[in-house]
Amino acid sequence: MLEAGMTATYSLTRVERLHGLVRGDVQGVGFRFFLVREAHSLGLRGWVRNRDDGSVEFVAEGPRNDLERLLEAARRGPSHARVSGVQTEWSSASGGLDRFDLTY
Repeated sequence: MLEAGMTATYSLTRVERLHGLVRGDVQGVGFRFFLVREAHSLGLRGWVRNRDDGSVEFVAEGPRNDLERLLEAARRGPSHARVSGVQTEWSSASGGLDRFDLTY
């Protein structure tokens, strides 16, 4: 039981996982670095990478509202990107992710 002046060491915020696949002109335009900056500003965990088919794939975990903000950023992309679509899959968080960063 918490006493006056004590704070809980856990969060009751539900953590979810967002898996996204971004299509369009999204490689060679700073898209991954753009997404890393957005994810860091939101405190998310996960990764982003280029795929051989020209798309960009990402996985992120955090509170749903922050993941939705990341998804909005992915749909917008950096100024030189041309996003034609973002395929998403939502699920419960499974953990095992570090601070959001590039992966290969």
